[in-house]
Amino acid sequence: MSTTETAAPALKEIFNAERLQHIATEMSAVYPAFKAKAFLKYANDGLAELSVMQRMARVSESLHHVLPLDYADSLAVLRELAPRLNSGFVSMCLPHYVASYGAHAFDTSMEALKYFTTFGSSEFAIRHFLRSDLERSLELMHDWARDENHHVRRLASEGSRPRLPWSFRLEPVQADPLLAAGILDRLKADESLYVRKSVANHLNDVTKEHPEWVLDTVEGWSLENRHTAWIARHALRSLIKQGNSRALTVIGAGAKAEIELLDVKVEPAVVRLGETITLSFTVKSLVPVEQRLVIDYAIDYVKANGGTSAKVFKLKTLELAGFGSEVVARRQVIKDFTTRKHYAGVHAVHVVVNGERLGSTAVEINC
Repeated sequence: MSTTETAAPALKEIFNAERLQHIATEMSAVYPAFKAKAFLKYANDGLAELSVMQRMARVSESLHHVLPLDYADSLAVLRELAPRLNSGFVSMCLPHYVASYGAHAFDTSMEALKYFTTFGSSEFAIRHFLRSDLERSLELMHDWARDENHHVRRLASEGSRPRLPWSFRLEPVQADPLLAAGILDRLKADESLYVRKSVANHLNDVTKEHPEWVLDTVEGWSLENRHTAWIARHALRSLIKQGNSRALTVIGAGAKAEIELLDVKVEPAVVRLGETITLSFTVKSLVPVEQRLVIDYAIDYVKANGGTSAKVFKLKTLELAGFGSEVVARRQVIKDFTTRKHYAGVHAVHVVVNGERLGSTAVEINC
């Protein structure tokens, strides 16, 4: 289970006893012969110990356990249930049902996933079909990239992401981004922000193994379209954090920053876990022309062995007027996450402008 899921334990309460009762009630409404008591007994067994994704799977298993119908007839009932569920996330148990029990019926199952995704998302379920029949699944998803429904278009991109969070990796797509490139190309100027976010996230996934391929792709796009420019900016975010010169050039911040940083400081200078720090500084232009500045900051976190590990945080993109100046500040709570544990010591803090560290300070953390 992913760290994101562990970091939000309350999320699993989406599938609590009350929600299970809601599912049972709505199932009984569309299928009067539904064995609601048996469903609830099976679904509630050991519920407290299950994570959110395990609870989703339990609902799918419980429906299968009590439905006396064949796969096609079960799908017909579940299609009636889908619009009656009161949570998009909860509706994702229906694509899970398809992935679990519909491998033998490719066409029927893929059509069901296309339908169910309009109520929540089939992004996790469709990956099982991509794993078992990559070519046929991708061929269909290329067609979905043209669909009039933005949920379906988004599924084409999101479902084929090589590194989708909370799911297994798609190794063939991870190794060869060309497999899904046609999907991304069709969606590169999509009018839906929901779709554009997915395309950007897909491309950001690809930068982990194929940064040059992503840069070549984005540099070949016409960024005069504002939707395409938005995707490019967000797709390159990891490379921008790394100070990649090509990525910075794509978003118009490839030039060396002609600036001076003044009064770089963190307040308070000594903190404990749970307290908030404020990083602040003044950016002063040294030239008469406007400059686009991508400003980030990096913290060299002290590790258990005494070494350090840098983490870069986005701060802001600034259009700085010629010989102008601007005060920049950012607050951050110092707290542990499942992905980051703090250790006592002095942590260096760096201001990064257009990929270059131009000013530093420090904060001492007492745990």
